[in-house]
Amino acid sequence: MASAGDRESLSTDVVIVGAGPSGLAAAIRLKQSHPDIAVTVVEKSADIGGHILSGAVMDPKGLDALIPDWREKGAPVGPDVSQDHFHLLTATGDLPIPDLIIPPLMKTPNGVIVSLGDLCRWLGEQATALGVDIYPMTAAVDVVTGEKGEVLGIITGDLGIDREGKPKDSFARGIALLVKYTLIAEGARGSLAKKLIPAFALDAGRSPQKYGLGIKEVWEIAEDRHQPGRVDHYLGFPLDNSTRGGGFCYHAQDRKIYLGLVVHLDYDNPTLSPFGEFQRFKQHKAIAPLLEGAKRISYGARSLTSGGWQSIPNLAFAGGALIGCAAGFMNAPRLKAIHNAIVSGMAAGEAVGEAIAAGRANDTLEGLQEKVLATGIEAELKPVRNMKPLWSRFGTLTGGLLLAGFDMWTNQLFKLSLFGTLAHKGADFAGLKRKDAVTAKQYERPDGVTTFDRSSSVFLANLAHDEDQPVHLVLSDPEVPIRDNLPRYGEPAPLYCPADVYEVDEQGKEPVFRIHAANCVHCKTCDIKDPAQNITWVPPEGGSGPNYSGM
Repeated sequence: MASAGDRESLSTDVVIVGAGPSGLAAAIRLKQSHPDIAVTVVEKSADIGGHILSGAVMDPKGLDALIPDWREKGAPVGPDVSQDHFHLLTATGDLPIPDLIIPPLMKTPNGVIVSLGDLCRWLGEQATALGVDIYPMTAAVDVVTGEKGEVLGIITGDLGIDREGKPKDSFARGIALLVKYTLIAEGARGSLAKKLIPAFALDAGRSPQKYGLGIKEVWEIAEDRHQPGRVDHYLGFPLDNSTRGGGFCYHAQDRKIYLGLVVHLDYDNPTLSPFGEFQRFKQHKAIAPLLEGAKRISYGARSLTSGGWQSIPNLAFAGGALIGCAAGFMNAPRLKAIHNAIVSGMAAGEAVGEAIAAGRANDTLEGLQEKVLATGIEAELKPVRNMKPLWSRFGTLTGGLLLAGFDMWTNQLFKLSLFGTLAHKGADFAGLKRKDAVTAKQYERPDGVTTFDRSSSVFLANLAHDEDQPVHLVLSDPEVPIRDNLPRYGEPAPLYCPADVYEVDEQGKEPVFRIHAANCVHCKTCDIKDPAQNITWVPPEGGSGPNYSGM
């Protein structure tokens, strides 16, 4: 958080950081309701949608509210959900969970299978047609603050800085974009939100935010195994009783399936690899037959919020607000967030438009919390608020899911919870055990057919990253990985990272910690899970990172 200093400054009315569903929805609603307000969206990826990754089965009610005729306008969506199945996997079995016992709160009527990246590209077109200015390849690296600490805008990242921090011939200094209101729509664990939440005490009285890591692949499968509109969710294998998460397989259009695994990042075994668990998942008899003769097309990974109702921070700060997954509106039991991201962006856009129309600027949007939660977010997230803490406390197979199911049914039938509102016990990194207190996990070598290594997977993320720029994974103390993490935890970074960024190597018979920043897919797992909280993810040069297609 800084002043504009001697940087070049430009002024506009509103800046939105992030061209995901919440940011674009906010921009569209602002221009729908107040066409004369100037709206700018900055996006760090090279193209709109390039950093977007989600499952995804979308609840369409958010898009219905934003653009009611989205189907007629040609929104790029896949098939409607035609089948929705839940499974409990054991190491050798696939046990269907009867539909009658699945709480309605976990279901998605009228769901649509989508590539969220493709949908965001389309939303970007709709926003541009309304007069929104969208600037990809533009990283917001800090906020500009005034004398009273109010947010006055953002600072964009410098271009053309070498690895040592010196200007290259291509150097172009970032600018200060000064505005009346700033909306933070970075997604889960955004770098600006990470600064703003403690600076404005937005999380006071809240449980710590919880996270999962979602790993996803797109496969093209045989015609006779493809069932467009089919949705399968899996609990159990490959994750053990004390590790939360689950798998999914969505049958999209054109013989494609979206296959993935979410691992909640409060797991306790430092030798666990979410990437390795995903490879095991694909070998299960419930999945492996789908992949016979199939072709893997895309790979990616992204952190997601899972704290739910207890972890939603105050949204409004002096000069702006948090929206979408920057605020944590993911419904973890349903694994749905797109619709909540959209309606939160719409509500914030309306509030900002009304404030500017009234002649206000850079103040706190009083009443925004209630306005956003009244969109349906409170009605959806509050009844499922105890699933995550019950699951974490009692495990998958030792009562946690049963208690969570019971709690959701009592909320569904009687609008009450016998548990009240359970708090989350701590941040995800805090639960990691020492390596000598766990049984080390071992992972088989990949076969290159169904299972793969990180390097070949990252290749499919279409990374673009100039290696001659400052490392954007910043160590507060470079000695910590080898001095502290290695003897205590075996240095888990190479395992929790799904992209081959971190390595413990040997130099002169001594261990060394290496960072291969060019492999980063911007998932933010390291920022969340490092047990020493020694790694800070900051935006690299604009345009760096993955260029996802069809994710």
